[in-house]
Amino acid sequence: MGRIGMPEILVILAVVLLLFGGKKIPELMKGLGSGVNEFKKAAKGEDEANAASKKEEETK
Repeated sequence: MGRIGMPEILVILAVVLLLFGGKKIPELMKGLGSGVNEFKKAAKGEDEANAASKKEEETK
């Protein structure tokens, strides 16, 4: 118990399809994808900001 197999995934997808309908799912996935992209950009931006500040300290 604890592992999600193919039958469980199919049941979850069927429930999502029944709840939201076929027309709403692409909009939900688009929103989810844009959220993930924004999160990645924010995380990458912090890394770049840290690298830039370290580079400035090294040049001083």
